[in-house]
Amino acid sequence: MLLERFLSYVKIDTQSDESAEGVPSTKKQFDLARKLEQELIEMGLQDVSLDEHCYVMAKLPSNQKEDSVSLGLIAHMDTSPDMSGKDVKPMLHKNYDGEDILLPSGVVISKKENPFLQNYIGQTVITTDGTTLLGADDKAGVTVIMEALHHLATHPEIPHGTICVAFTPDEEIGRGADFFDVQKFGADVAYTIDGGEIGELEYESFNAASAKITVHGKNVHPGTAKDVMVNSILLANELALRFPVQETPQHTEGYEGFYHLNDIQGSVEGTTLRYIIRDFDRQHFEERKQFVQTTVENFAKEKNVTIDLEVKDQYYNMGEIIKDHMELIEIAKKAFLKNEVEPKIQPIRGGTDGSRLSYMGLPTPNIFTGGHNYHGKLELVPLESMEKCKEIVLSIIDEFRTISKVK
Repeated sequence: MLLERFLSYVKIDTQSDESAEGVPSTKKQFDLARKLEQELIEMGLQDVSLDEHCYVMAKLPSNQKEDSVSLGLIAHMDTSPDMSGKDVKPMLHKNYDGEDILLPSGVVISKKENPFLQNYIGQTVITTDGTTLLGADDKAGVTVIMEALHHLATHPEIPHGTICVAFTPDEEIGRGADFFDVQKFGADVAYTIDGGEIGELEYESFNAASAKITVHGKNVHPGTAKDVMVNSILLANELALRFPVQETPQHTEGYEGFYHLNDIQGSVEGTTLRYIIRDFDRQHFEERKQFVQTTVENFAKEKNVTIDLEVKDQYYNMGEIIKDHMELIEIAKKAFLKNEVEPKIQPIRGGTDGSRLSYMGLPTPNIFTGGHNYHGKLELVPLESMEKCKEIVLSIIDEFRTISKVK
């Protein structure tokens, strides 16, 4: 059932669009949202809702007398703008043999470049045909939550507290919590099911900001351009070289922050560079934003050109909130070990909806779903990792039923 559910979800195109205004950024995210809404109703959950911003919420009420802590489970429906999510053709590599995986498009998932593949020999590895992403980020999380709910709904004899579930839009473009109604959601604490390989347990995320830099030029006919033309494309490229080369994603790991130029578009008349700024340490994060400000101002003065700069904070390190709720991590660790999974506690070199929700009064660490190589043609997820995640979620639910709500 888990496999069939996952395959049905990934075939629905829910790619978000950073260039679009509003939430959701794409109306096609409603296609999955409506499907989930109907499935939740059919399971018998209560307070099932789908609002105008494409948030799906529902509750599985407690079936015990004690008033225990209400637990939230959250996953996002959208897939990354970095790669097409249309016409996804999932492929099953059953009893995987540990060798290179050759996809029909000619794309190769190399065992040399992806050494983690050796951990999944004998398992069922799910990929695409190599023309799109798979969408395990985060439809694997959506699937795990729905399967856990289905298990509880069809086994009413299993005791549990109140379970609040939410599926969000636009997480991939940083808007997943923009219209999240924490009060309506009703959970005291929550977990996002939105991680990587099996065993990941995360409660620290980057502090994050975006920077939009627009360099203004002056276009004239190239035949009469001497001492008149100002080519914003060349200036923008020169400005990009003022950023430290070693502080980019391809040169950093662990707790190291970075500047990432992820889009550049323009013409002679005007060119826009879009950066994301990341750091785990709040002071260093502020220093990085100041570096961008100073670098742009000095460059504009030096070149005698006009440059517009817009810096926006996106989310902050949720570890600053969760450090006061470490029982969430201890409970998760206990559930991992109960299901023979060794917890791998590490910082998220990114963010989840939980990064913002934690600052909105809902402490929300993150749990793995099992996927690898997100946002590209090499994306894959072992079926057994998703199944193990489901069992861990059910174990966490079981742990929370014994935790009394503070009066």
